[in-house]
Amino acid sequence: MKFDILTLFPEMVTGGLNTSILGKAAEKKLIEINAVNIRDYTLDKHGKVDDYTYGGGAGMLMQAQPVFDAYQAVAGGRKLRTVYVTPQGMPFTQKLAMDFAREEELVFLCGHYEGIDERVLEEIVTDYISIGDYVLTGGELPAMVMIDAISRLVPGVLGNEGSAEKESFHNDLLEYPQYSRPEIWHGKQVPQVLLSGNHKLIGQWRREQSELRTRERRPDLYLRYEQKQKLYKKLSKDKRNHIQFMESLFRGKGEILYAQDGNVLLYDADCRLCMMTVESEEKGRQLLELVPEGIELFLNSQEFMNKAVCERFSFVVFHECHQVCYTKKEALPIKHKDIRLLGPEYLEDIAAHYHMGSREYVKGRLLAKAMYGAFADERLVGFAGVHDDGSMGLLYVDEAYRRRGIGESLEAYVINILCRQGYTPYGHIVVGNEASLKMQERLGLYLASDHVWWLGREDW
Repeated sequence: MKFDILTLFPEMVTGGLNTSILGKAAEKKLIEINAVNIRDYTLDKHGKVDDYTYGGGAGMLMQAQPVFDAYQAVAGGRKLRTVYVTPQGMPFTQKLAMDFAREEELVFLCGHYEGIDERVLEEIVTDYISIGDYVLTGGELPAMVMIDAISRLVPGVLGNEGSAEKESFHNDLLEYPQYSRPEIWHGKQVPQVLLSGNHKLIGQWRREQSELRTRERRPDLYLRYEQKQKLYKKLSKDKRNHIQFMESLFRGKGEILYAQDGNVLLYDADCRLCMMTVESEEKGRQLLELVPEGIELFLNSQEFMNKAVCERFSFVVFHECHQVCYTKKEALPIKHKDIRLLGPEYLEDIAAHYHMGSREYVKGRLLAKAMYGAFADERLVGFAGVHDDGSMGLLYVDEAYRRRGIGESLEAYVINILCRQGYTPYGHIVVGNEASLKMQERLGLYLASDHVWWLGREDW
C-alpha cells in the first residue's frame, strides 16, 4: 500500500514513519511512504506557498496552485482517494482505518497556517478527517497517526496475524488489562487466573475484564456491544441458518445497519459485504436504501430479493449455496500429514486454479496468512483457506491427487485452526456439488435447511 503525503515538512513525516514496525514494513515493500514537498511546486521565485486571505483576518493561507500541482505530480491524472487532515472533518475511527486499508494508494494533504484555499480542496479532496476536537499547528502529526493505524491493518505488517484483531475496539470492546514479570510488584499481585494455565478460564476472565473496562470507560461503545450481543443471542435460536450473521458479529466485523423482528442487515466494511435476511420483499427494498456506497458483495438469505439487489447495485447472482457449520468442540483427525501455511510465493500456483475471486483477492488471503497447502513430494497438490468474511473455502486439489482424502484433510486442518481461535467454522457449498456435501457430512458439519445466494459485480 502506498501513502503519498503532501506536506511543507517532508523530513518530519519520513522521520516519524520510517522507524520501528512501519520502517520494517517499508523495507519489505508492504507499504511505501512518499513524502512530497509542496514548496517544490510553487511558481514563486522565493519559494512562497502562502498569502493573505481575501476578506481579511489573522494569519496566512496556503495557496491553491502549489497544492494542486503537487497533487498532480502524485496522481498523474488519476483520481486518488485524498484525505485532508482538518479539525473540521469527521472523526477518525478504527472502522475508517479498515476502510482506508483496502485502498492501494492514499493521498494525505497536510495544511498549515490558517488552512488551504477552498477551491483546491473542492477539486482534489475526497475525505475530510479529524483525529480530535482540538487544533494543531499542522496536519503532519494527524496524518502520521492515521497512517500508523492504517498500515498495521495491511496484511503482513504485523508479525502476529492476530495482533490487529485482539486489541482495543475489536468487537466494540476495549482491551483487557495485561501483566508481565515480576509476579508481585509494589505489593500488587498478578491475577491468579492468569497463572493457572487454564486457557478457557483465562479467556473468560479477559472477556469479563474487557466488558467491565468498556462499560466504565466507554459507555457509548458498550451500548453498541450490548446491541450486538442481543442480536447474536436472538440469531442463535436458528444457528445453522444464521451462522454467517453470528460469526460476523462475533468477529467484530459486522456493523448492524438494521435489526428488528425478522429483518437483519449487517455490513462488513473490511470486505465491503452486506448480509441480509428479511420477511418480505417490501421490507427488503427499504433496507437496501441503508446499504453504504462502494459495496462489492451481497450475501442474501431470500431468493425473492435477488432481483432487487441486482437492479440496485448492478450485480449478478454468482452462486446459490448450502450453508454448513461445525459446532462440535473436538479436533478432527487429519489423514494427510504434510499441510503447511502458505505465503505469497504460492500466488501464481493458486491463482492458476482458483477462479471464484480475483488474483488480488488471493494475494490478500496469502498475506493475511489464511491459506494452507497440502504437499506431496515437496509439490503443492492442494490448498484451502479462510475467506475475509470468516467462512471456509478456496478449496482445490489437483486432479491426479483426488480421492486420497487430501481435500478432507485440508478442510479438517482449517476447521481445527478456527476452533482453536474460538470461532465456529462454517462454509458455503454451491448447490449441485454433491461430492462436497458428502464430505461435509463425513467431517461432521451440520447442514442448514435454507439456501443463501452470493451476488456481486460480474468482474469481481
